[in-house]
Amino acid sequence: MATKQVNPTRMELTRLKKKLTTAVRGHKLLKDKRDELMRQFLDLVRENKALREKVEAAIAASNKKFVLARAGMEDAAMNVALMAPRQEVYLEAGYKNVMSVEIPEFEYKTRTPDENDIYSYGYAFTSSDLDGAVKSLADILPDMLRLAEVEKSCQLMAAEIEKTRRRVNALEHVMIPETQASIKYIVMKLDENERSTQIRLMKVKDMLLEEAHGYKEKLYANET
Repeated sequence: MATKQVNPTRMELTRLKKKLTTAVRGHKLLKDKRDELMRQFLDLVRENKALREKVEAAIAASNKKFVLARAGMEDAAMNVALMAPRQEVYLEAGYKNVMSVEIPEFEYKTRTPDENDIYSYGYAFTSSDLDGAVKSLADILPDMLRLAEVEKSCQLMAAEIEKTRRRVNALEHVMIPETQASIKYIVMKLDENERSTQIRLMKVKDMLLEEAHGYKEKLYANET
């Protein structure tokens, strides 16, 4: 029995069959999309894990170098050395479409291409530990940007996977079964109506034959 009230007509049957075909095709496409999203999501998760471990280890090592630099320098000299940055970084954010998901892409460039411009101080009154700390921070900047890009991509793809999963389940467990049940109900009603029509026609035929036969017998009796 159909779960929804439907008109048992051939026009409605044709419409539901087209709807079922579209739903089945959409279900397959959404399942393929979900599987591909899951594959790319897992790749990003693995990359995110490796990048986070690398960045956290690099930041921890840089902090140790800053501690050594502070131990070998006066606080005032440290503050003056890092007060006015010499280099500038410009960040450009773009987007890339991956399976209907707009994931971010970060690209950066520095004000000058000279790698030594990261040092905003002279070398006479600073320690080499400070140079190493500043250099280590500059080296992990690309990985930090990539980590931010990957983490945001994971969040967006996880939300899209969940949305796609709900759509797949709605088609698989609600829409397709209901449409199939409606089609079965209409086919059953049409067959029942056809059988009823055939029975009525047979009865009408029998009545006509009986009437014609009785009429012939009555006419024959009058003639004799």
